[in-house]
Amino acid sequence: MAMARAYLAPYGVGLGHASRLLSISERLKKDNITIKFSSYGEAVSYINNHGYECVEVPPIEFAWGKSGFSIKNSIANIPLWLTNFARQLSQETKNISSFNPGIVVSDSRLSPLVASKFLDVPSIVILNQIKLLLSPRIREFKVARIFENLNGEFFGSVWSMAEKLLIPDLPPPYTIAEHNIWNLESAKKKMHYIGFTTSKWHEDKQAINKVMDSLHLDKKKPIVFMHISGPYETRLDLISTIIDGSKYFRKDVQFIISEGKPNGNIIPRRISSSGWYYEWCPVRDEIFALSDLIVLRGGHEAISHAIEHGKPMVTIPIQNHGEQLGNSEKVERLKIGIRLEASNADAYHIAEAIHEILDNESYLENVTKIKTVTDRFDGINNTLNIIRSFI
Repeated sequence: MAMARAYLAPYGVGLGHASRLLSISERLKKDNITIKFSSYGEAVSYINNHGYECVEVPPIEFAWGKSGFSIKNSIANIPLWLTNFARQLSQETKNISSFNPGIVVSDSRLSPLVASKFLDVPSIVILNQIKLLLSPRIREFKVARIFENLNGEFFGSVWSMAEKLLIPDLPPPYTIAEHNIWNLESAKKKMHYIGFTTSKWHEDKQAINKVMDSLHLDKKKPIVFMHISGPYETRLDLISTIIDGSKYFRKDVQFIISEGKPNGNIIPRRISSSGWYYEWCPVRDEIFALSDLIVLRGGHEAISHAIEHGKPMVTIPIQNHGEQLGNSEKVERLKIGIRLEASNADAYHIAEAIHEILDNESYLENVTKIKTVTDRFDGINNTLNIIRSFI
């Protein structure tokens, strides 16, 4: 077992993918499995900060602006993507060949799968987005919906190069990412629902109380955690809107903002009599546990985390981001949170949505029911068992 090796390749934009594979790597390390990462973007320093070697590869990412996903700039980037995909593929082939792993684990990245296929190394992919979803504005056209279905079947076939497609989500009818993965014949045979892959957190009352004391929080008053993640360009405008919105909060509402900036300051600063600001929050789980409500984008990992902790949420998906919009719609249909469109997420409406959830216990009751479903699945453990079966 001492010579067993695993090559882990997360998508580099946002930190959800890297965070998921880091949780898995911590457990693999205990089995004496040697690990190497490959990624790009913010994920590289995040992985290095956790003490792992991470090879940086050329980036392939969508174009983002302050208002969200830029369709025009993303189309302009296609020649660069194709060039970088070829460069990524070349580099991944060299990396995997020299490292000689027993398994390649890709989180939402294609080049490591193609390279592992060339080299005849087994691979699995963790994926909560098989189809490329278009924005709702474009999806109104029938031709766009046909395109979505065609690209879904195409990508389903491509991702199925892996031995297994692991879906880090709950089985139907509770699947958060249903828009991205349901009704795809090409991928159906290899798909396995493994449950959420957020680390199961065992409540530590002492740690929670320590955070409560350090932030001078009052247990009798509502606590709201603004957990803002995603591409850097999209975060700061929303955070400043939330800070602006705090003037509309009821006097009893206490709030904590996390900017999600890797290498950012881990010491919180007070921004009002009832508000704190972290550049990087080192006590995320404790704050999730002590909060009454989470405000987040629409990323799968963040929503999973909120459900695992049994917390209702306000989602503010990135504009034109098909995956986040789909996840947020499902949150609203399950009645475990309120979705705000980016165009309507001004300071006043954010405060209004927060008050609506704090005043209506049905959101908490609904998310508590779904939490009991998540408790039956351990996504990290299920993934580990599949990885071990190959090694």
